[in-house]
Amino acid sequence: MKQKILLLFTVFSLIACKRETKNSSSDWTNISSRTRFKEHEGVLELKSGNFSYNFKKNQTPFKKIILLNASMAGYISELGAENLIIGVSSPEYIYSDKIQSLIQQGKIQNVGSEQKYDVEKIISMKPDAIFTNHIASFDNTYELLKNNGIQVIFLDEYMEQKPLEKTAYIKLFGEFLGKEKEAETKYKEVEKNYSNLKQLASKAKEKPVVLANEMYGDVWYLPGGNTSVAHYISDANANYIMKDNKDEKALTMSFEEVYAKANGVQYWVNAGSHPSKKEMLSMNPFYGKLDVFNKGKIYTIAGREKLKANDFFESGVVRADLILKDYIKIFHPELLPDYQLTYMKELH
Repeated sequence: MKQKILLLFTVFSLIACKRETKNSSSDWTNISSRTRFKEHEGVLELKSGNFSYNFKKNQTPFKKIILLNASMAGYISELGAENLIIGVSSPEYIYSDKIQSLIQQGKIQNVGSEQKYDVEKIISMKPDAIFTNHIASFDNTYELLKNNGIQVIFLDEYMEQKPLEKTAYIKLFGEFLGKEKEAETKYKEVEKNYSNLKQLASKAKEKPVVLANEMYGDVWYLPGGNTSVAHYISDANANYIMKDNKDEKALTMSFEEVYAKANGVQYWVNAGSHPSKKEMLSMNPFYGKLDVFNKGKIYTIAGREKLKANDFFESGVVRADLILKDYIKIFHPELLPDYQLTYMKELH
């Protein structure tokens, strides 16, 4: 269920400010409109959504961290800082071989799941910080942790809808973990790749029509026109059926509403993680009424999946360039003749 929910928000441009001298009081590094940080007179200040934090010099870099969201593991892995993780929740959702190996060795502990965290265990582990998305129903748990001297840092990276803004969170993790240079280098690499790929896509002769996501029950959660999925499709030089919409969230539609908009669709992307078209049809016979199901091409996000873990939600959080590359390969295969898909997989 967790991955299905994440898919609805699937996520990831260019509001990352260049860093100037670190001590200037106005020197904010902007990750996005909701998240920014700066160092000032020995204090690291963070504004994340509705939350503000101040860390003194002796508090960072963190040496022992706990992650309560599998998606955040992608940032840690890209920085090569897996050995700083001492605990994770829901380890079955983590794709990284290295993190799984550290879990097997007992160096990373399982601290529960999104249903229930093992608060006593977390307190006994004495982490320097816990990173998590803010979930209002867990406020009592967060309060209990804070009262025991544990720093809980709320980051809502999944809410970012511009591809490179989601990538830019790596700068924040770099700042917290003493890996600022590595983070800046990785961000610039992804940013440059993304820009070059977008330019490549603009040379395509055709602009195919695209449908995205799938139904859960009676509802089709169609990405709004300002979501990361819509931005990716646009940057890959294709026409998303909801491109004129301005929403940053998923739109809830009936099959009939989507069917009415699906005329001329050639590609269907982010169609869950089904193993085959036959299985997809058995889950929802309505799909067989769509032209794109019968005559077009359908792609899932199951290219890098192991049991419950899906790397699209892990390294894909950082590697906006590889996600864009996948979409370009799908819509304009002639532009990337030798490239094999990373996160996406064609359904047959």
